[in-house]
Amino acid sequence: MTMTLAIMQPYLLPYIGYMQLMSAVDTFILYDDVTFINRGWINRNRLLINGQEYLFTIPLKDASQNKRINEVHLADDPKWRSKLLKTIEQGYRKAPYYQVVMPLTEKIINFATDSIADLVHFSLVELNQYLGLTTRLVASSSIYNNVELKAQERILDICRQENATRYINPIGGIELYDKPTFSEVGIELNFIKANRVEYPQFNRDSKDFIPWLSILDALMFNDIASIRIMLGEYELV
Repeated sequence: MTMTLAIMQPYLLPYIGYMQLMSAVDTFILYDDVTFINRGWINRNRLLINGQEYLFTIPLKDASQNKRINEVHLADDPKWRSKLLKTIEQGYRKAPYYQVVMPLTEKIINFATDSIADLVHFSLVELNQYLGLTTRLVASSSIYNNVELKAQERILDICRQENATRYINPIGGIELYDKPTFSEVGIELNFIKANRVEYPQFNRDSKDFIPWLSILDALMFNDIASIRIMLGEYELV
């Protein structure tokens, strides 16, 4: 029996390539007890606002690369939630699936927590359910007890604990992990490469399409069946 695993840092409302990886595996580990990266994708993403790419950022309190992701808290001022929802409303209220997707967006953004890791975990669970995916989501901080291990050694230990037979990593990590090392312990190693996915963004010409925005952008313009097809638009190498 095969069991496929992936491990990624928790990214807020991530681009479709992240969701492709999540949909490609049986268990998806949210790597939340590793070092927080400033100006990464943990608390930021991009939307289409007024026809332009717009970067939004969830404000954090005392975020630092000296902390683990699950130790970083949201800013005390809750006004960012209503401001972000207002921005999304202004950008997408004329999108074809706005009436369906906006309640999901509000549920995610208004989730009662002061933890960025918990907010992202909740958002991915909700997206998982909305898209009808069956992937199991697990926070690495909750179960594996192996933070003393580093890099490939820790990945292999999580695979062992989960009895994984295949591990899939984003293509960007192709220099970090070694297929023979995984093979020696009975694990097939693959790398996922997202194909460019395009869809109508209002009445924009296809040459003006802005790729790799937050999954929210894709959801606003496409039904679930179309998104499920997009989730399969990748190659494994």
